[in-house]
Amino acid sequence: MSLKQWLIDYSHDVIDGRVIACQKHKWACMRFLRDIEREGTEDFPYIFSETKAMRFLKWMTLFKHTKGVLKGQHIRPHEIQVFVFGNIYGWVHKDTDYRRFKKAYWQVGRKNAKSQSLACVASYEAMAFGENMSEVYIGATKTEQARIVWKETEAMLAGCPELKGKYEVKYGAIHHLKSRSIIRPLSKEDRKTGDGLNPQCGIIDEYHAHETDEIYNIIDSGMIARAQPLLMIITTAGANLNNPCYRSEYQYVSKLLDPNSPVENDQYFAMVNELDKDEDGNLIDDIKDEKAWLKANPIAASYPEGIENIRAKLKEALEKPDKMDDFLTKNMNVWINKREQAYISAERWAACGVENLPDISGLDAYVGVDLSATTDLTSVSIEIPLNDGKFVVLSHSFIPEEKLDERVKTDKMPFDQWVRQGWITAT
Repeated sequence: MSLKQWLIDYSHDVIDGRVIACQKHKWACMRFLRDIEREGTEDFPYIFSETKAMRFLKWMTLFKHTKGVLKGQHIRPHEIQVFVFGNIYGWVHKDTDYRRFKKAYWQVGRKNAKSQSLACVASYEAMAFGENMSEVYIGATKTEQARIVWKETEAMLAGCPELKGKYEVKYGAIHHLKSRSIIRPLSKEDRKTGDGLNPQCGIIDEYHAHETDEIYNIIDSGMIARAQPLLMIITTAGANLNNPCYRSEYQYVSKLLDPNSPVENDQYFAMVNELDKDEDGNLIDDIKDEKAWLKANPIAASYPEGIENIRAKLKEALEKPDKMDDFLTKNMNVWINKREQAYISAERWAACGVENLPDISGLDAYVGVDLSATTDLTSVSIEIPLNDGKFVVLSHSFIPEEKLDERVKTDKMPFDQWVRQGWITAT
């Protein structure tokens, strides 16, 4: 069977329930089938290259597992890895043969081969993709976090006799001798501004832990000179909805995958493996249901040792309530908000939004103004009762321009982004 046909059959199995999967996983498969139907058309100038997809998947099999029950055995890509990376590397532009997906986001539970997958991407982009003097950066807020995937890459290369003598490790980087490419960890602690970087591939591990999008922007902005770069994000869910992973990326890919959403981006691949929620943000799935674990853990919940590990984590979380948040975010891949004053879910808040405001002329308005003395925000909010019992709520804030950068860093809020979007006025 061809890889393309396998991906088609796999997508139908997911959609029809033969493979246990969450709603967004099903949407990703529906998106793939839609793309296959319009492949190579005038409105969709991309085709699926089995050769390119198989080249990466075969690259993965060169390496061995570095830890766990399969340590020392050659990697055999799991079906979720085949789907994710078959898509990322298989789709190309029909005229240029350049890769289709310039960005990719995969959210999946802990112990689902995230570091292994990223290590394969790092080595492939530096040594086998075909770009000369490729620069691959593994980005994180802290050096030690950035080095996790880098160390995994180094360990996998060291255990691969086929690549012996074709690279060297020096000055904190992996150097591919033939192409003069490098793989290097990059963190905020390096105090690098990104000047002079020309990334072919940027890898961001555990993006949920990033308090700002600084590393993301450093890598992304440096890719402008590359013809077919790749920004690859793999993460679990987290407990801070104000961080850019949830606030920006997760919200965006959720709309991108939703077939009923108008958001489209043919150059962005997305896969989310999580437990399902209802419209109010309440979990539909029972965290004690081991079959549901496959939704967030397509790899970890597919073999006995992985299931036993999740069982142990659940038992501890049930006995120690302070461990439950960690179990939900890391093992069940569910975003939660730990702020004590959080009283409304992000899903319910988003459901109140409207594209066009109703006619409010002539209606009473109640205005509240929160003034600042010198450096704080000044905010104005307006509430207008409608005749049907609903309310229109409008709000706008003002911030001193000279304090903008400082407030972004101290408050860890994207005030600069909100200024550009028109939500805040810098005075």
